[in-house]
Amino acid sequence: MTVEDADGRRYLDCLSGAGTLALGHNHPVVLEAIRKVIDSGAPLHASGLATPVKDAFTTELFRTLPSGLADRARVRFCGPDGTDAVATALRLVRAATGRAGVLAFTGAHHALTTGFPDVARAAPSGAQITLLPYPQDYRCPFGIGGERGAELAARWAESVLDGPASGVPLPAGMIVEPVQGDGGVLPAPDAWLRRLRRLTADRSVPLIADETLTGVGRTGAFWAVEHSGITPDVMVLSAAIGGSLPLTVVVHRDDLGVCASDTGTGTFPGNQLAMAAGAATLGHVRENGLAEHAATLGARMLGRLRALAGELACVGEVRGRGLMIGVEMVDPEDGDDDTGRAPAGPGAAVPPDGTRGRRPRPAAPELAVAVQRECLRRGLIVDLGGPCASVVRLLPPLTTIDEQADAVLDRLADALQAVARVPFTHRRAERPRRAPRRPADRAERAG
Repeated sequence: MTVEDADGRRYLDCLSGAGTLALGHNHPVVLEAIRKVIDSGAPLHASGLATPVKDAFTTELFRTLPSGLADRARVRFCGPDGTDAVATALRLVRAATGRAGVLAFTGAHHALTTGFPDVARAAPSGAQITLLPYPQDYRCPFGIGGERGAELAARWAESVLDGPASGVPLPAGMIVEPVQGDGGVLPAPDAWLRRLRRLTADRSVPLIADETLTGVGRTGAFWAVEHSGITPDVMVLSAAIGGSLPLTVVVHRDDLGVCASDTGTGTFPGNQLAMAAGAATLGHVRENGLAEHAATLGARMLGRLRALAGELACVGEVRGRGLMIGVEMVDPEDGDDDTGRAPAGPGAAVPPDGTRGRRPRPAAPELAVAVQRECLRRGLIVDLGGPCASVVRLLPPLTTIDEQADAVLDRLADALQAVARVPFTHRRAERPRRAPRRPADRAERAG
């Protein structure tokens, strides 16, 4: 997980190529797989043709899929980024159902930029895209959090599907991230995902799981949907699936048929180097139990960060699953309520009963930027996310060992404490103006 800059300074990389480097930089099994294809003289690009490299990748992929899907799945290779894969998945369900509308969720990776580009690009003229609330604790859309907040989010989805007053016709599909990454590292409640699965199955609405950022062991299970035990009808796979090289795949139930047209699946669906690197990565993660390692190490890192957050008023919440971790930065000087009482601490934002007695504090993107800079000074690379770019994100490789994790946590703790020592009022004047990312920017991150 170590990289070196032009001046010879070394950094611990917790960005991991926006999650594409499941095994870290230049892992031997990935390099060997790439060299083998190059040395063989085989074509480097085979478009939609069958090749031994593609067969090996597909075989390894099927070994990892949820059993309910692997038994009856088809695989479609798409263009080099997640945008192509999402567009392909939506064309698939539209062709299968004869319907056009899509249900998606606020804050999603495929929904954050203006105009919902990944989904809207594949939409027929006049197709309706409806955004539903995504449950979370700290900034619950209903101001409740916990199980009650998730229940309300599920009821909202049900009312949109069934309520004649919603004005939303039965959709072609529903697309959801099991953990929102760019949305601020928000793990979906397992019970809520199971409820969505029942709602969609009962109404013959295909459920699409967007595993672009969560797949290949990142969250502590090989695929994040496995935490809840659901089997989606379609899975969108990208990021780590290509072993650090551009590759996207759509896996779907065989009874959904095939896309009516190849239009828009991209120019590079047959990248043999990416398939070789991807097969090597999938096999190494599976054979070495790296998903289980991510679950164990991630829990330890989350525990230590939550303990630290209890001492820092500038941290609103620490959350995550496996090695997908987020630290939300907030205004430490904002009063909790009309009386100006200070919050009881980040860990007390949502009590065990799921009710919220205190409102969340305002997001502080300027503090997140400051933490990122302090981390860089200490030799640690982190990412920022969330709708306000106020969440410090950690995506360490699945191969991270305990000593490296401790070094990451030590440097991050130093950075957080350094930022906390500076009065927040001194930073308000430097509040960054964050322009919305262009669709091309987000597509690049998804690849």
